[in-house]
Amino acid sequence: MNRELEETLKLVPTLPGCYIYYDKSGEIIYVGKAKNLKRRVSSYFHKKHDRVKVAVLVSKIEKMEYIITDSEVEALILEAHLIKKHKPKYNILLKDDKKYPYFLITDEDYPRITVVRKKNKNQDKGKFYGPYTNIKAMYSTLDFLKKIFPLKQCKTPKFSNRPCLYYHIGKCLAPCQGKVTPTEYQELVSQVELFLSGKQTELIKKLKKQMEEYSKTEQFEKAARMRDSYLDLQKTLEHQKVVYENKRLNEDVIASVYEEGIYAITILLIREGRLIDKKDFTYFVENEDRFEFFERFFQEYYSNLMLEFPDRIVSTDLEELGDKKLYQDWLEIISKKKIQIGWGKSKQGKELSELARKNVQNLFETSRIKKLASIRDDFNEVGTYLKEKLKLNNFPNRIECYDISHIQGTNTVASMVVFINGLSKKTEYRKFKIKSTEGKPDDFLSMKEVLTRRLSRLGEKKWEKPDLIIIDGGKGQLSSVMQVVQDMGVTGIDFVSLAKREEEVFLPKKSRPVRIPINSNPMFLIQRIRDEAHRFAITYHRNLRSKALKHE
Repeated sequence: MNRELEETLKLVPTLPGCYIYYDKSGEIIYVGKAKNLKRRVSSYFHKKHDRVKVAVLVSKIEKMEYIITDSEVEALILEAHLIKKHKPKYNILLKDDKKYPYFLITDEDYPRITVVRKKNKNQDKGKFYGPYTNIKAMYSTLDFLKKIFPLKQCKTPKFSNRPCLYYHIGKCLAPCQGKVTPTEYQELVSQVELFLSGKQTELIKKLKKQMEEYSKTEQFEKAARMRDSYLDLQKTLEHQKVVYENKRLNEDVIASVYEEGIYAITILLIREGRLIDKKDFTYFVENEDRFEFFERFFQEYYSNLMLEFPDRIVSTDLEELGDKKLYQDWLEIISKKKIQIGWGKSKQGKELSELARKNVQNLFETSRIKKLASIRDDFNEVGTYLKEKLKLNNFPNRIECYDISHIQGTNTVASMVVFINGLSKKTEYRKFKIKSTEGKPDDFLSMKEVLTRRLSRLGEKKWEKPDLIIIDGGKGQLSSVMQVVQDMGVTGIDFVSLAKREEEVFLPKKSRPVRIPINSNPMFLIQRIRDEAHRFAITYHRNLRSKALKHE
């Protein structure tokens, strides 16, 4: 840590605010918020971090700044703004390679409803509704809206003295030819807005009332059109599942799954006691903290929401975030209404949470199948690159990776993870209790022990010989392991090590590391294998520690 950073850390106050980390080139690499800046910032520099990503971040910090706010809610809002503006490398940036569409009711004398791929308030004037994650369902909704609410279809009139075909087939009221009054047209627009906001009960009442008024004034053609819209809408509502007798129930129910580098999130939209929509989001990420990722998703989704906000949001993930009041205050600011947060522990909440869980599990399995197919397709290319770049003797079909975990030498354990053709093979994972270093931490000696025990099993059933072994550590750790390999006379296995600080790959008997492009698929695979070994070792270590504490 340099002197300027040390001096800044001494001045950090015990107040709410945002902290900003810079690297040596002056680029912002991380933005965070805190209720107590001093406590939060100190935690980065004064403790050992289990997560590789955080350890690498801390090693890159050369300078920091902080901004004091009046409250933690203000810090939350400022953090979101700074992340969106600077896109720091080590913050979680939600990327799923999709630009979800929105409905736009245009800001014109006679508005139209259109689909826009990107919500751009500078270019597109009007009211947005969305996002919509199911494109097919969205276009079905659009067809339905055009059928029962015949808004203007054309941006400019096709003819100067007569209506176009849309008028004659009942898909437009021809405002361009004065066939509808501005008041009647605006009423039609407000009906579309009610539908998109999920206020179907209010809309049904409006349609019925208007139909009766047209009948009383003997405007039978308009009454007939209103009747058709009323019946079509009623038929649609019959297909929506009634989930609760309380017709005032307006909730978003959120469930998520994070496994194997896939983060799947499903949101069920309950409006007026009916399940009216489901939104699915899938992200392919590695080495992220599950709840930190969910927090970023939650902020971004509701910051960009262009639908009616619910009265309540239910999610067990929100319980893990901890500060209910903080997020309720934040939601009140962005929605201009009070929104309750719940954990789904009532009978009704459990039923809806279980429904959301079933949906998100299905989303996860579908995404997993797609990802596995993609990895299989890419592995030949990735494996060939690694063989050439790392001067391997074998094609790396079976890769094993080892990591050590302990606290000051107590409960020292090692993990062995196995990847075959780029995919994890969890049935072949192994864990080891280290005996040689108990009470006296020595990662080199621990790694020697685990490799000795592993290599002595070569040829035995369920201990298949690997093509490549990756050691989590630098050049010294690899040299220590290669001494074991030489002493045991083991041949036919390639060895490399991965140093955390600069993500450099070391080869045996080579003083200079090999650099693989940091954002490339080969590097992504190596990091994923290393991080999985790290995760597996820490999980085993924590389990042993918990058992030891219970017996004290």
